Amino acid sequence: MRDVLKDALLPVGAIVAALAVFGLFVSFAGVNPVEVWLILFKGAFGDWFSWQNTLQRAAPLMLTALCVALPARAGLTIIGGEGALVLGGLAAAALAQASPISGWTGSVLMCAAGALAGALWIALAGWLRQWRGVNETISSLLLSYIAIGLFKHLVEGPLRDPASLNKPSTHTIADSLRIGGIAGSDVHWGLVMGVVACVVSALWLRWTPAGFSVRVVGGNPRAAQLVGLPATRLILLACALGGAAAGLAGAVEVAAVHTNANASLIAGYGYAGILVAFIARQQPLAIVPVAILFGGFGAAGSLLQRRLDLPDASVLVLQGIAFVFVLASEALRGADWKAAWARVRRIGPAPVPAQGVTP
Repeated sequence: MRDVLKDALLPVGAIVAALAVFGLFVSFAGVNPVEVWLILFKGAFGDWFSWQNTLQRAAPLMLTALCVALPARAGLTIIGGEGALVLGGLAAAALAQASPISGWTGSVLMCAAGALAGALWIALAGWLRQWRGVNETISSLLLSYIAIGLFKHLVEGPLRDPASLNKPSTHTIADSLRIGGIAGSDVHWGLVMGVVACVVSALWLRWTPAGFSVRVVGGNPRAAQLVGLPATRLILLACALGGAAAGLAGAVEVAAVHTNANASLIAGYGYAGILVAFIARQQPLAIVPVAILFGGFGAAGSLLQRRLDLPDASVLVLQGIAFVFVLASEALRGADWKAAWARVRRIGPAPVPAQGVTP
């Protein structure tokens, strides 16, 4: 329990510090920081409407965070979830447009198409790392830009609905393919998919031989090589599973929110998922509450704009500050604070030399 508390205190402290620094920044604009903090809380968790908006935003964050967390357990730093998400949404919309699917079976097929597109895209970054020696962080980020370029080309070209004049998009999916809300609310079933994906990922990593092998490859590649584990295959598996989660997020956004593929899919969920995964320390179960917290930050952005005349993008500044503090807090992890304090006390202040004595 002591170790769990230590693991939790540093990210919590980083978020609190980020809120404090964000309050300092907005105070330069003549805004009361306390009022900003209260509105952030009210916009995220103040009432049922706020909760619905928060949970709706948290669903894709859970899945894109898994796109970072699962490869990280295999030793890779993948930050290309945004590309997998937009391609997943495009694949789902293209399948609905090209084939006569309908009903819940069609919705399942759309989600499967999105997951497959995301899995193949992120597995490509893993393949480049293993077979060509390309750094996976750089390649996955560049692949995101390529994916967004492909998305815009296809949505504005071959797959464009001629009726979408001002905002290019694909054809609107049939009503029977749409994923509705839970119990008549605005919270769609993508939230359940995200929670289930996090729970299943945690169980897979903890209790299955494949998950244990992935953790061994990520924790000690030399030991994995000595015992004969297929490192390349396990790394590609972790990348594919993470990409499938991000691709599923894109498919759910199309089926539950946008009803077609358009530029609104490029909303930064893939980049925010990086922050969620790092704060959760790549632990799938911890991703759930962290995603809800950052979904709340995103939901409160418009309220900050309406009430305090702050830019809606000011929430992105808060997320950036939090990311910097989280990275900085990792340097403090594992520090022996008792030994450090004892060393400080043992050294103490410099002695004051007596009068007439040369130090």
